[in-house]
Formats: sequence, C-alpha cells, structure tokens
Amino acid sequence: MKKITITMLLVLCSLFAINAQNNVKGTVINSNSEEPLKNVLVNVKGINTYNSTNVTGTFLLNNLPEGKQVVIVSLKGFVTQSFPVNLAGSTIDLGTILMYEAISEYQDLSTITLTDDELNDESNSADNISGLLQSSKDTYLRAAAFEWSSSFYRIKGLDSDNGKILINGIEMNKLYNGRPQWSNWGGLNDALRNQEFSNGLAPSNFTFGGVLGSTNMNTRASEYRKGARVSYASSNRSYSHRLMAMYATGLIKNGWAFTGSVSKRYADEGFTEGASYNAFSMFLSIEKQLNEKHSLNITAIKAENNRGKSAANTQEVYDIKGIKYNPYWGYQNGKIRNSRIKRVDEPIIMLNHYWNISDKTTLNTGITYQFGEIGNSRIDFNGGSDPSPTYYRKLPNFFLNDSYGPDYENAYKALTNFQNDGQLNWLDLYIANENRGDNGLFVLYEDRNDDKQISMNTILNSQLTENITLSGNLEYKTLASENFASVIDLLGATGYLDINKFGNPLEDDFQNDLLNPNSIAKKGDRFKYNYKLTSSVYGGFAQLLFKYNKIDYHISASVNNTTHQREGLYKNGIFPGDDSNSEIPNSFGKSKKLSFLGYGVKGGLTYKVTGRHLIDFNAGYISKAPFIRNSFANSRSNNLTVADVSSLLNEKMMSFDASYILRTPFVMAKLSGYFTKIQDATDIAFYFTGADNLFIQEIVTGIAKKHFGAELGIEAQVLSTFKLKAAANVGQYTYDNNPNISLASEISTESNNAGFDERGIKDYGTANLKNYKIASGPQTAYSFGFEYRDPDYWFVSVTGNYLDNAYVDPSPIKRTTSFISDDGQLFPNFDPDVARQLLTQEKFDGYFTLNAIGGKTWRIGKNKYIGFFASASNLLNKEYKTGGYEQGRTANYGLESEDNANGTPNFGSKYWYGRGATYFLNVNYRF
Repeated sequence: MKKITITMLLVLCSLFAINAQNNVKGTVINSNSEEPLKNVLVNVKGINTYNSTNVTGTFLLNNLPEGKQVVIVSLKGFVTQSFPVNLAGSTIDLGTILMYEAISEYQDLSTITLTDDELNDESNSADNISGLLQSSKDTYLRAAAFEWSSSFYRIKGLDSDNGKILINGIEMNKLYNGRPQWSNWGGLNDALRNQEFSNGLAPSNFTFGGVLGSTNMNTRASEYRKGARVSYASSNRSYSHRLMAMYATGLIKNGWAFTGSVSKRYADEGFTEGASYNAFSMFLSIEKQLNEKHSLNITAIKAENNRGKSAANTQEVYDIKGIKYNPYWGYQNGKIRNSRIKRVDEPIIMLNHYWNISDKTTLNTGITYQFGEIGNSRIDFNGGSDPSPTYYRKLPNFFLNDSYGPDYENAYKALTNFQNDGQLNWLDLYIANENRGDNGLFVLYEDRNDDKQISMNTILNSQLTENITLSGNLEYKTLASENFASVIDLLGATGYLDINKFGNPLEDDFQNDLLNPNSIAKKGDRFKYNYKLTSSVYGGFAQLLFKYNKIDYHISASVNNTTHQREGLYKNGIFPGDDSNSEIPNSFGKSKKLSFLGYGVKGGLTYKVTGRHLIDFNAGYISKAPFIRNSFANSRSNNLTVADVSSLLNEKMMSFDASYILRTPFVMAKLSGYFTKIQDATDIAFYFTGADNLFIQEIVTGIAKKHFGAELGIEAQVLSTFKLKAAANVGQYTYDNNPNISLASEISTESNNAGFDERGIKDYGTANLKNYKIASGPQTAYSFGFEYRDPDYWFVSVTGNYLDNAYVDPSPIKRTTSFISDDGQLFPNFDPDVARQLLTQEKFDGYFTLNAIGGKTWRIGKNKYIGFFASASNLLNKEYKTGGYEQGRTANYGLESEDNANGTPNFGSKYWYGRGATYFLNVNYRF
C-alpha cells in the first residue's frame, strides 16, 4: 500500500510538472489561400529555442523560461510576425496565425529592367538573368537579378542559352539561338508569377536544364488564387506607363477554372532618346478537371511588342551628345520616329493533359503551337549616301584624321552640325525620293523572321519509394522559319529596285534574285533575300532523386538529336552556284542537312552536417548541338555551312560547384565556388572591312573558355523588423585557347585580290585570344544593404553596389598574324610596342551605384488590399559603360595605327552606357 501511494504521488507530481511547463503552440496558414504553411520558423527572441511547423501548419515550443517573451514567426516570402507572451507555468495557444505575403514587386522590377539592348548579336542583353532568376529567393541570385542586371551582369559569366525557360514543362528557348524571347510573354507578370526555379545543376522535375538551371512557369488555371488585381505603373526606364489587370475564378462548379490577364505598356521614348515603346499583351488559361485523375488545361498568350532600338556609339559621339543619345530617330511632322523598330508578335497556344496515375505518380503531357513574326526595321539605300548621323564621314574626327593633315574648318562645321542636330533627317529622305518613281534611293524595310514551331513533350514524376523519386521526359520540337526582307515604307517613292548596289550592272552579281531580275519592290513585297530554315529536336532525360535524413543526392542524363537545314528561295547573283563544282556556294535550293547528337550527365549531393549546416556539390558534362545561328556562314546569301569552312562540332561544357549553406533563425548564408570549362564553341560576326570594303562573315571555331569564381549571399535578421544583406561575386572569365578563324565574303574580283578562294573563303589560321577576358559584363560585383519591414505593412530597402572588371569584346581578326604582316612581310614602320598597345584589351572603370525600394500595403476589407511600390535606381546618377566591342574594319597594323594616330579613331570601339538615375512607381488593388 505504501509503494502504491508513493507511485501515485510521483505520477501526480509529474503531471503537475508537465502542466507547469511554459509552452507555446499555434497553427500557421496562408492569409490568401487559407492553406496550412509548413517549414515556418518559430523561435523566441533572445533564446536559442526554435521549431518549424509541420505539414498541417502546427508548431509547439516546449520548456520556455517564465516571464515576458516575444515569439517570432517567419517564413521567406512572408511578413515576419511577433507575438508578445507572458509565460507563467502554462501552455499558451496563439490560435490560427495568418501569414501575409511580403510586399514584393520584384517581378515588376525584372520586367522594367529588361532592355533587350544589343551588343552585336543581342547576346549581352540584360534579360540574360533577370527573367531566369526572378522566382529565386536566394540572396545572391536576387542581387544578381535586381541590383546588378542593369550593368549586364551575368551569372558565372554565361549567356542565357545556358538556362532553360519552360511554360507548363514545355521549353520556350528559341531553336535559332537557344535564348528565350522574353517579349513573347512580356507584360504578363501577374499571370506568370507561379514559378519553380532550379538553380544551376540542381535537379528539376521538368527538364535536364542547363548550367544556369531552369525556370518553369505554371499557368494551370486551378492553381491561381481566386480574385482580381489591377495595377498602374509609371517609369522613366523602358516605358512611361503600364496598365495591367488579372482575374482568376479559382476552381468553380463542374470542375472549371478560368484565369485571364491583359496589359498595356507605352512610351514615346524611355531613358534613351527616341527609344519608343508600345506593347499590348493578353493571357487566358482555362482548365477542366474531368475527374479526380484527369484534367485538361489550355493556355493562350498573345504579346505584341514594338520597341524602338538604341545604338552602340563611339566615345567621340558620347562626348558630344551624352549617354542618352540615339542616332536611330528623327522628327517627322513634329513627332519622334525611330528607324530601327523591333516588332515581336508570336502568339502561343498550349494544351496540357494532367494525369494523376496514383498518389505517387503523375504524367503531364503537353503540345504547343507558336507562330507569328519578328521584324527589325532599318533603312536601305541604292545610290544615296548613308543617312546615319553617326556615319564616320560626318563626324569631326574624320576631318581631324585626314591623311593630309587635320582639317580644322570642316571638323568644326561637323561638330557644330552634330551638336545642333545629330538626328536622322526624315525630310531629306523624302526629298531625295521625289520624282524617282519606281527607282527610289531610300526605303524603310524589315528583316523578318516568320516562325512556326510545334513542341510536344510528356513528363513523368513518380515516388518510387519513401526516399527515391523518378523524373523524366520525352520531347519533340520542329521549326519552319521563313526569313526575308519586306518593304514597309517607300518614303515617297512608288517602288524600289531590288538590286545589289555594290555589284556590276552588267554582271549577275548586280541581281539579288536571278530568277526575277531588276524587280521593283512595292510596299509589303519581299526583296533582297528570301529563304527557309528548318530544324527539329527530339530527345529526353531521366533523373533519380534520393532523399535521406543526412544526405540527398541526384543523378540524371539526357540525350537528343538535332537537325538543321536551309532552303534558298532566291538565286542570288553573287552565289548562283556551279553545277560542275559542288564546293562553290549556292544560294538557291536546299543545303545539306546538318545532324548532331547531344547528351548530358550530371549529379550532385547535399550533406546535412546538422539542420543548420549543409554542404552541397554538383557536377555535370553537357555536349550540345550548335544553334542554327552558328551553323550557316551567311544564311541570307547562300547554303554554305560552317562545316564547309571549318569544323562544326558540339559545344562541350564541364561544370561543377560546391557550396556551404548556413541556416539559423538569425543568419542565412551561402558561400559557393564554381568552375565551368567550355570547348568547341562557335561564333559568327558580320562587318565591312576598311581596306577592301568587303562585307565579311567572321567565323571563329573551336573556341575554349574558362569561367571560375566564388559567390556569396548572406542575410542577418538583426531585429524582427530589420535585416542586413550582402552579396558578392569574384570571377574570372577568359578565353582558354587560340581558336581557328576564317572569313567568308562575296565571290568577286575584290575578294580574289584580297586572297579569298573561289568559294569566297580565306583561312586566317588562329586568333591569339588565349587569356583575353570574355566580355560578359562585370566579373566582380559586391552588394550591401539593409531592409526594414514594419509590422504596419510597409518596408524600405537601400542597397549599395560596386561593380568592376568588365571588358570590351576583342576583335578576333585583329589577333591573327595578318594584323602585323602584309603578304608575309611586316608592315613598314612596324613598332612592337605600338602594336602591343593597340591590341591591349580595354578594361572599363569600376563604379558604385545606390538603389532604393519601398512600399506599403493597406488592408481595406476581407481579401482586399491596396499596395504601393516604388524603386529608384542609380540614385547617384553615375555614368558607366555596360558593354562594348572593337570594330573589325581596321583589322591590320597599318590601318589601326593610322586610325589611332591622333588618339581619336574613326573606327574606335563602340559602347553602351547604363542608365542614369531612374524610377519605377506602382500602385495596385487586389480583391
């Protein structure tokens, strides 16, 4: 009896002790969807006690000290909340905690900063990272996307063709150059917010991906939050005004769901003079859930975009006119008119079938049809002088560099004329065409690409065991592309003679099409060139993902087959072909079909030292087919392939990265090192030579590159409302060999005299590019700032950025032996020191920028919010170069030294400058 009594007393004491514990519990849900949130961090301020919510959103904190405490509830992407509690030996139930999405308009920022500015072939446009990374929450990646993107910063120094963009699992990268065409869905920020980002070589459920990872945009109608959102934005960057609206029904009766969105963006000119903007976008997604296992979703996107381009200019031009100057525009009848308009209108129609085979296996099958046109306008002239106000013969330096001595009088006249005007004179073009009838001197035309592409794939995801997941897909894409020039404005004439102005009127080379000689082009007619490109890709990938308590790892492999072919529809007089010699380039008919087998393998692991310390490692090897753009020497003129000129091989990439990840309630950090080796890359550039006035295709093959460096992203939650954040990249991106270089030109007496063979080809051997820096934006970047988020739903963030080690793109032809020798002999008065100075790669100055963002949200009723967001970039109005390239016209020591004799070359490097101080304002209403 005594033992029983003692036992009962011990039990009662234990129960009393348990009841006397200080505990806090609660349930966390999303304020919008009212769904439970898992992995929400819950901790007590000043105490090393924390827990996370489970799949039902519940949490429990045990054994807390008595007295007044502050419970902090936080989750990335949501507003951190604080709850004062007074613990006195009991369990406090905080009940249901509503987590509100953080006031974040980064998607608006990413759209506004996309410039599509060109650097020779558009490879340096800022869209390389902003769109790809906009869904990432990684501190470093967000700094790269939103703090550094206006500087043409590139992750790891790589082009955007190394990242994959998908909509509902279907890849949207173009077969022509491997890059996504962001204008195809521009202005639909709200409709495309549902994204899943896979960084680098990390695994993805949808695609094998690339070295820069992948982003999948989910447009399934049932997965949009029910409600509407309207917004207005004003800016001085790309556009001045933007209106956007979106409405989603959510899942309604009979299994239907509808989501729609429209937007309008407009500007007479943006930050750059004459850079007009006019875009209208529409989006519609309809889903029908047939039953618990099957659902159909159709998505339609139509985004029309007309954007005035801006030009790269020499430093002479910027010194006279400033960084906003743009030579492409002029006034016509008192209104701004840009001669270089990029017009994109390529609707997308997509059908997806979602099949829940079981609780652990799903199959997503989709088919997409994309069609439409891209037009790039410009002025052509037969017999008239170059109308560009920056034509080198119109600038002061031309007269100062006169071979007979400086002509100061005409240099001053040129300077005065350029200062006072310096814009395209539309009236002069109309006057020149007066009384010319069908033989106009000037015409405005478009370079057109009318694509029709069908893409289809099926994606399987299956949970094989509790720890193993299988993902894989099969895909097929086929492209039929029509490419031609089309007249859009005869500028007062009644027609335009379709001939090669550099040809001999008595010879075949005078004709652009021998099948229709001396034709007169009217408005809407095709002329100059006309050909088709076809391409197809089929392949697939498989991936296994293993997840355990201490380690996760993945392995995957892909394989694909790619074919390209050209078919000429015009018989160009310069390349009529020779039936007796198949090596002579032919412009008419089909080219040989190019075929490539590509593959990739990758793997990685994450070792969880503890819940707070992780080690991550990924490695991969990718062999990918050349894109269409780098497969044909000059597709506008003939069927000559790069394989006919030099070797055309798959581009190989070997890449790996390693990271240390720290995750605590107060500090989140990631430190990474990376290395990427590229081999057998191909690049083609186009320009006129100065000595022979030949139009040249510069074909560089067998290029090797090396990219390595370190990245850091860190956030410190100093207070529940105050955060410090920093990011950095220190990289080195260089050419790693001396690649082969050949030039292709027209077959003519001039080209024969210049040493070109009967095919119009000249082998220049190797270009001494090894250890030259790759022009991939800043190779060094630092960012440091703070963020304050008030419990009253407003925030402000200020960030300082320093960027450095950006370089001009070197001209390969200038790094061949032909630069120092003329027919095997050194140029007269050759000076090695002068040559070394002329060939030194230009490094841009480093610079500091200051950016600020802020916003506030007001809740005005149940699920009704008004939001305001503002950002200011480059508050210090710093002028800095974002990119540039050496011109290839003065490609030997004699021409280059003569051009630089006075220190003010006619054919110096051309540059782009970043924008000065800019702003973006947005107000929205969500209900």
